[in-house]
Amino acid sequence: MEDAEDLKAVLEVVSKEVPSLIKGIIRSVFSEEAGRDMGKAAAAFYKELRESEIPEDVAVKMTENYVSVFTSLGDIMKKFSKGERTESEVEKEIEKRVKKKLAEKGLMEEE
Repeated sequence: MEDAEDLKAVLEVVSKEVPSLIKGIIRSVFSEEAGRDMGKAAAAFYKELRESEIPEDVAVKMTENYVSVFTSLGDIMKKFSKGERTESEVEKEIEKRVKKKLAEKGLMEEE
């Protein structure tokens, strides 16, 4: 029974700490300074592509894709912090394995 209590305590801490951690990350990613840094990085990326004789239209597209990685990550983090996410296959698998382990220890009935 001690394992179940330990697991419960860990999950309580995670459920309280992770959202605030994510919100802090979002604030740092979308700060004025982060925006300037992302702009500088995108400009340097584009400049390097052009100096490598990549055609302009290709360099623009590659730079757009480069920047979209950051914005997509930010969108995902915002949705997660607002609770707008759907349960992924990974989450389902983790839940299944945790339940199985608890059942093996006699702390839960196996489904």
